[in-house]
Amino acid sequence: MRFRPTKLQLYSFIASMPIIDFLLNYILYSDRLFHNGKIWLVSYPLIFAIGVLSWSTHVMISDKIRVNYPGLKQSGVRIVLLAFCLIPFMSACVIFIFILYDSLHILGYQMDMDHLKMGLAVGFSINLIFETLYETDYILEKYKESVQEKEAAHQMAMQQEFDTLKSQVNPHFLFNCFNTLSSLISEDKPKAETFLNELSKVYRYLLQNNEDGLSTLQNEVQFVQSYYRLLQTRHGDAVQLNIQIDKRYDLYLLPSMSLQLLIENVVKHNVVSKSAPLEIDIFSIAGNKLVVNNNLIRRVAKAASNRVGLENIKAKYSLLKQPGFQVMEDERNFTVVLPLIWNNTTARTKSSYQTELIN
Repeated sequence: MRFRPTKLQLYSFIASMPIIDFLLNYILYSDRLFHNGKIWLVSYPLIFAIGVLSWSTHVMISDKIRVNYPGLKQSGVRIVLLAFCLIPFMSACVIFIFILYDSLHILGYQMDMDHLKMGLAVGFSINLIFETLYETDYILEKYKESVQEKEAAHQMAMQQEFDTLKSQVNPHFLFNCFNTLSSLISEDKPKAETFLNELSKVYRYLLQNNEDGLSTLQNEVQFVQSYYRLLQTRHGDAVQLNIQIDKRYDLYLLPSMSLQLLIENVVKHNVVSKSAPLEIDIFSIAGNKLVVNNNLIRRVAKAASNRVGLENIKAKYSLLKQPGFQVMEDERNFTVVLPLIWNNTTARTKSSYQTELIN
């Protein structure tokens, strides 16, 4: 068995042993304790030394039992074993002191059964108090470990699910862009070349920024402005983007590519026409929220959907346990409300990202 006391065990022993020593000497010598200096020079150090040995063994026994029965569900068994092992051990140590003093007549001591009973009572009381304290501390530590393990498992599962959601976005985005590029190649080769050039810049940004799952609003707006240039290459003035965001929200966070996915959905599910342009408004409102609103010019035939857009954003907010994500629709407008997330450390770190923006 190894001797490895906890801080609580060590500090409680240092604090309590002088008191225990005093009580046992008072039982042994009564009022002589206050008049005989030899008691302080001989008996006090002797009992203290025995106490150190007793306490060390006590700690090793306790540690052995806790190593063999460490779990919270094993607390009952552990407490019973501690009681059955430590109470007899404590009693044996107290009896040993009195027998030693009687047999060697240390400072004239002779055995008195009343003294022995009082000594056992002191030993039992002290052990009961401190062992209850130690076990309570042990259970609390195990409970904290259990909570931390559950939280770590939950975080790991959440991260895996979040990574799955992130992995859906990049192929989805690239596939749609390639479809557009394929159409442009047959319709307008110069536009196709411009589109491909813009796409390379946007996708480079996407690969860098989507790894973290969360991005600052400032970075998301810059990215969506670059994406809007792609749309202009394809549709010209048929799609119009208006952004009005309070600068104080620049360092707030939201799931990466949320704005791009929403704009992509707008273009996908509405008629794109220069005579009746699609107008997309992105603006901040009170309560740390961002609104993405567009006029509705519904297609006659619904576009095929793999539900990556809205469902992806909604799932991310759900994993982040951030309430407030809303989707609203009437005859004229389609509106999505995105909660903005403030995290002081993360936001300041994120603000340094993407200083070299797409030009």
